[in-house]
Amino acid sequence: MKASENFKNAIEKYLSTLAQGDKAFALHYSKASKNLDGCLNYIGGEVKKTGLCFFDNQEIFDMAVKYYTDDTIGKPAPVAFKAVVQSPAAADLFSQPETAAPPINSEPVPIVKKDVKPAVQTALTLFDL
Repeated sequence: MKASENFKNAIEKYLSTLAQGDKAFALHYSKASKNLDGCLNYIGGEVKKTGLCFFDNQEIFDMAVKYYTDDTIGKPAPVAFKAVVQSPAAADLFSQPETAAPPINSEPVPIVKKDVKPAVQTALTLFDL
């Protein structure tokens, strides 16, 4: 598989950051039998097995972590696929996410008033006993 440099960099950056903060994962990440190309081939194979086209970033990152932590995964066969990486938007405390505006009608919506009758109590309560 020929992954884009952005895809490789995103996976490598995530894994190295995780290894710096998690000592248990750092031991798995430093194994000589595991490497980035094998990880990318594993991800490609797992994606191909699902038959789906779109994945959340965290789903892909979880596959990468599984490759390094699961010792039953050997050397995966290369898979031909195209991966696209999109950087998340920077968090902004002052802006709101875009929402679809409600359709604008020139006619006002009529208000319908219904007669509301109080409910009739047919069952006994604890205080009626």
